[in-house]
Amino acid sequence: MQVKIADSWKNILQQEFNKPYFKSLTDFVKLEYKNYTCYPNGKDIFAAFDFCAFNELKVVIIGQDPYHGVGQANGLCFSVHDGIQHPPSLINIFKEMETDIQKAYPVSGDLSYWAKQGVLLLNATLTVRANKAGSHQNKGWETFTDAVIKQISDKKERVVFLLWGGFAKKKSKLIDTDKHYILTTGHPSPLSANRGYWFGNKHFSKANTYLSSINKLPIQW
Repeated sequence: MQVKIADSWKNILQQEFNKPYFKSLTDFVKLEYKNYTCYPNGKDIFAAFDFCAFNELKVVIIGQDPYHGVGQANGLCFSVHDGIQHPPSLINIFKEMETDIQKAYPVSGDLSYWAKQGVLLLNATLTVRANKAGSHQNKGWETFTDAVIKQISDKKERVVFLLWGGFAKKKSKLIDTDKHYILTTGHPSPLSANRGYWFGNKHFSKANTYLSSINKLPIQW
């Protein structure tokens, strides 16, 4: 795995790339991609950082694992490539958008247009073996992405963190709540949404109301 990360992030994260755990993680990922089908494509592993510059970052959404089906993962959490059928969690995200901000259900599941506006779509684990959910967990990715969250918290102010589900909510311990705006709700997966823990959270409008209140452009969700 060759780390090619957007210039705006290099100085922020360079110390992580130099740590022993990241060398071990790199060796593991290289071996996995050599011996198995893994997602996303190598060039998309750090897509979240490529699309969302550090100095323009306004919102952070935290996912857990990349999608592990053929052609789905594109390096942005909850997002899929153009033309790919929308996974259940993404369907529920779009349904909540429909009712919250009255936006028509999108044709494309590619969320890069969010990222380009300053939304960091960060999975806690950035790679996965095909058809094996969680297969690259506990190999070092979480250490890296926790460091990303901590750096954002320390070096920026008034960022909106959208923490969806129990896993994401645990990341709140890395965030300075005096400096940043945190919204929590259930996970958009059918298991959580169908129990009443997702729909009606109004996170899209709440995030934009906050951004407007601090004189930042709202996100065109």
